[in-house]
Amino acid sequence: MARRGENIYKRKDGRWEGRYKCGYDDTGKARYRSVYARTYQEVRDKLAQVKSSTTAVSSGKRTVKDLFDEWMKAVELKVKISTFSCYQMKISKHILPVFGGLYYDRLTADNLHAFIRSKLKEGLSAKYISDIIVVFKSMAKYISKVHGYANPLEHVVLPKIEKTDMRLLTPLEQKRLCQLTMDHTDTTKLGVLLSYHTGLRIGEVCGLKWSDIDLSKGIIHITRTVQRIYKNGSTRLVIGSPKSRSSMREIPLPKFLVRILSQHKSTDSAFLLSGTEKPIEPRTMQYRFCSLLKKANLPSVNYHSLRHMFATNCLALGFDVKTLSEILGHGSVETTLNRYVHSSMERKAACMNLICE
Repeated sequence: MARRGENIYKRKDGRWEGRYKCGYDDTGKARYRSVYARTYQEVRDKLAQVKSSTTAVSSGKRTVKDLFDEWMKAVELKVKISTFSCYQMKISKHILPVFGGLYYDRLTADNLHAFIRSKLKEGLSAKYISDIIVVFKSMAKYISKVHGYANPLEHVVLPKIEKTDMRLLTPLEQKRLCQLTMDHTDTTKLGVLLSYHTGLRIGEVCGLKWSDIDLSKGIIHITRTVQRIYKNGSTRLVIGSPKSRSSMREIPLPKFLVRILSQHKSTDSAFLLSGTEKPIEPRTMQYRFCSLLKKANLPSVNYHSLRHMFATNCLALGFDVKTLSEILGHGSVETTLNRYVHSSMERKAACMNLICE
């Protein structure tokens, strides 16, 4: 005999039917599915099997915010502070305002696709929205593995990312920039020179101390980076280790840079760009770089484009990719080729002209 609350009934055709909750639709209404058998006990056994294979219903007792709080405590133990900060900002600014109070089992792919469309309408880039969803997917995968909850983000489709090439200065514009930085060189121009001729990231050049530069051997030791990170609703400047293990590196300096650096040598404990024991933060360096470009009547480009120009110019000079990859601090040569090497029409034409009749 069926017990009250089991959702097991005997049908008019003589079979037994058992119903179970399988989630919610976009309006919040519960969805149900059924199993059938000739006897009550068979249906009851089938329902037990279904409930043991998915715990979507039990996950409904916890909100999206509850589960993100749990995931963040776990992930904080294995990622860098800057990565954790990035996760925290995306979650608090974009995910929780929309989904935080929602029961987890009411979360559907349709919910997420509507969220993606709304963020695209707000003007966020497809790349940034994808990064937000990837954080959400990581949480869902962790919760599914730890608690066995059904993963509502498993079939969420990320928005298509249109690849755009970074704006670089032309060879003539690069020459003008170099001339400007060599004329009455100050600490800002020195930083630009270093990034253009060594491929240093903006955070790495901001974190560079004179003690990191061995002028007698002509080598720079990259051991730290400076960045502003988000934490609990505010930001703070952090001096930490470089982006990855491969980013901890030594870079041989061109001889002309050794001569220029020797003319500006300060105390070992001072940061290169500030001349004091307090670093200049990356956004300040970006502003100064923009001002430098404006003075030279050059197009406005991102500071990071200096790193791209360095990589492209090195390959044109005949650098092998493995050497270039290690100088840039990449973990693989694929990253170097796919992200940091740009071919101009002149370069393409020169290569095509190598083909003979």
